Amino acid sequence: MDLRFTPEEIAFRDDLRRFFREKVPAEIRRKVAEGRHLDREDIITSHRILNAAGLATPNWPVAWGGKDWSPVQRYLYTEELQRAAVPLPLQFNVFMVGPVIAAFGSEEQKRKFLPATANLDIWWCQGFSEPGAGSDLASLRTSAEKRDGKYIVSGQKAWTTLGQHADWIFCLVRTDKEAKKQRGISFLLIDMKTPGITVRPVITIDGAHEVNEVFFDDVEVPMENLVGEENRGWDYAKFLLANERTGIARIGLSKQRLARAKRLARETEAGGRTLWEDGDFRRRVAELEVGLKALEITQMRVVANQRHRDADKPDPASSILKIKGSELQQATTELLLEVAGPYALPAPEHDRPEGWNEPAVSPEWADAAAPLYFNYRKVSIYGGSNEIQRNIIAKAFLGL
Repeated sequence: MDLRFTPEEIAFRDDLRRFFREKVPAEIRRKVAEGRHLDREDIITSHRILNAAGLATPNWPVAWGGKDWSPVQRYLYTEELQRAAVPLPLQFNVFMVGPVIAAFGSEEQKRKFLPATANLDIWWCQGFSEPGAGSDLASLRTSAEKRDGKYIVSGQKAWTTLGQHADWIFCLVRTDKEAKKQRGISFLLIDMKTPGITVRPVITIDGAHEVNEVFFDDVEVPMENLVGEENRGWDYAKFLLANERTGIARIGLSKQRLARAKRLARETEAGGRTLWEDGDFRRRVAELEVGLKALEITQMRVVANQRHRDADKPDPASSILKIKGSELQQATTELLLEVAGPYALPAPEHDRPEGWNEPAVSPEWADAAAPLYFNYRKVSIYGGSNEIQRNIIAKAFLGL
């Protein structure tokens, strides 16, 4: 199998590199490179720059702004986006609800939602997980009962990422309590301004407000906000999750962080010499580089095989990419934490009150090392936990 890029693919890659470097604000890319949380306006700004160039929704149907790219071009797009430390287009819009509406929504829903979703004029959040319904999502209990020509939604959603910014939420709700678990679920679009919706923050281990709880207390939802057919939401959710896991290995992101750790190690002294002069440190870097190269080759093989597979059916090998990719993401954040050393301890000196004139003791970049490390404990859980992925491998490859 020839995994080399053609001259045309190399030119395509170079054009992307140039665009990401020149068009996306350097300050936003700096925040991403340092692992700092982006504010709402940062995300909107970057997303709309990409959308104006036709680069926010390349995975959508061409009729709704997508690109007729080859699997290799899609791979290069994701790789270069991450290596340039450009924020990913908002995944809830681009990889989740947008493709579902494009595939299963009514023509009215497509006209109403898709252009606004592509440009982030509507910010979506995901209402899937619940207390007691995470890995076993089909056990969800949030209900939607028909009453007076509307759906009345009651229940609770958990781990709603960036829900504090959202205009709309796409939800899985139970519309038939008597049916088999997977068969009684529907896919609803709900305006977050509707009376009866309460959003409560959940502060994560890194001290950030990234996720939320969302409560529905007799929330009225127009019946035209049902996507597709009633009680077929599980099928649409599986389609969505296949899109969500696209690029989940994030090889480009790990490459960018590893390169940054090497650069900082050459600038950081420990015991009278730079950290880069430590043989054990360089050995760990070499191990990560070898792991990343092996993962990259594996992903290229998966990309090559996509030419011969049903596009709607994810390759079981993507489970391998998810497991190893998340492990390497966590390893690179641990390496950055080691480079920061004691300077990674929380310190208020870079958020000093007006008039403070004491010099900073630690480099500013070190402030983000510990929060980034703690936040990335999540990557082995979301998108299908690594334990679930191992079960998929056991079934698909080993026949167990």
